[in-house]
Parts: sequence; structure tokens; C-alpha cells
Amino acid sequence: MRSLQTARLLLRPFRHSDLSALNHYARSPHVGPHAGWPPHASREESRRVLDEFIREDEVWAVVRREDGTLIGSIGLHADPKRPYEGARMLGYALGEPYWGNGYAAEAAGEVIRFAFEVQRVSILSLYHYAYNQRSRRVAEKCGLVREGMLRAGCKRYDGKVLDEVCYSLTLPEYEERLSQGFYLPKAGREEDVR
Repeated sequence: MRSLQTARLLLRPFRHSDLSALNHYARSPHVGPHAGWPPHASREESRRVLDEFIREDEVWAVVRREDGTLIGSIGLHADPKRPYEGARMLGYALGEPYWGNGYAAEAAGEVIRFAFEVQRVSILSLYHYAYNQRSRRVAEKCGLVREGMLRAGCKRYDGKVLDEVCYSLTLPEYEERLSQGFYLPKAGREEDVR
């Protein structure tokens, strides 16, 4: 997995030394539930997730460049609703102290650029629970198209059945937006870091 960066963020592969930082944001009762997973109950649970991130090589650590603080994660995953080659799903989680600073949209914008321009995916999706207005804003800022809401569309880890909103963007739509001058959210654009 290659590292990516924007003016404010470095998106890099996770390392075993990230365990404490991952556990710090993942144990919050306000982070995981919005993304569909329970708050981490222990460092051992975080270690298992970290090992999976490293093994599967599809999730970046989101790190602030100014101070090297790991503030969250973002990944490109197989889309369970579109189980075919070329379809990817964007997922992310940020520690609560970093909400409202544009970091999620900035990281998502760079990963979307990478997905279309480097990986050449055919369609990229983003799903969020209907109540999650912050993720709605990330999708809108990144120019994703709202497909609709699947009422009672998924059952969360805690048994709660929730409405799920779907956004997507196809490669031709991405290319058309670029040709019309649409820019993904970022605080300055820098080339990929090798």
C-alpha cells in the first residue's frame, strides 16, 4: 500500500506501533457506533483490528503532518452490495477530538482521487446511517451522488436496525467533474509519497 498525503494529512499503512493511538480513538463510545462497530473494549481487541489492518492492506492510518498524531483510519474495501471487480467502498473513522476540522473530507478526497486515478475503480460507494449528518456532509463535499436510503437497511452490531443512506461515484462521473473544474476537498495537493 502506498502512502498518500495532502497539505495537512499523511495517509500511511498502519504499523504495530500504532496500537495505543488506535485504541485511544476506537474505545470511544462516540466513534465506532457511527461506523457500525462497537467501541473497543480492550487493547487486545485493538491489537486484533490492527493486525487485520496490516494483513489486509486496505486501510490507511490518518496522521496529522504537523505533529505526527494518528487521528483515525480510512480504507477502500470490497463493497458487499456490489460484489464485483472494480467496485470499492470508502470507510473511515476519526477520533472525536478531530471532528469538525475538515479532516474526514480531506482524507476522503485524496483516497477518492487515488481510487479513480491510480486504481482505476469503476464505482466507489459510501454508506452511512441516516442519522449521521457528518458523514452526509463528507459525501456531499466529495461530490458523491446520493443514490437513496435503504429503510431498515442494516442491523448494527448491537442489534439495532437502522436506515442506511448510499452515495456513489462512477469513474465517468469523476472524470466529468474534473473536466468541469470540480475539486475534491483538500488543504493543498501534493504528489503521492512512495
